Amino acid sequence: MARLFNLKSRWVLALFVFLDTICVGMGMGVPFFCILFGFVVGWYVVRRLVVAGTDLPRTLDRTFFYALVTAAYTLVVMALLWGPAARMLSGPDADLANFGIPLILYEPRPSFIGWLVLMIVISPFLQLLTTLFGAHLTLLLQLRRNPSGT
Repeated sequence: MARLFNLKSRWVLALFVFLDTICVGMGMGVPFFCILFGFVVGWYVVRRLVVAGTDLPRTLDRTFFYALVTAAYTLVVMALLWGPAARMLSGPDADLANFGIPLILYEPRPSFIGWLVLMIVISPFLQLLTTLFGAHLTLLLQLRRNPSGT
């Protein structure tokens, strides 16, 4: 694990943590901008690996690893942000209808549960997918420009 994060990678990781936290703040707790930030992260990871001359299988492995790191950080942030709100499910006096979330299932309790699952689980998974999508698009464009891979 220490080999994957050298000194330059640690600075990049710190910058990512800062920017992803800013994206959470810009979305006011809704990780829409974090999901979009996944495209930028995927692009950057592949560009950095291609410039370093990494071979294709290793590039794919490291891209997947960095996409997992991206999604894991967003999962932790969302769990810290929305996890305490889950306590409202056990409270009999909780006013779920006026919590401020959209009542997408027409009932407050199922809508609240759906909202928490969307924020805590599905959004980091979508960020993982956008990171991989951006990375693979960048890799395909890079291979189109230079088919020999050198």
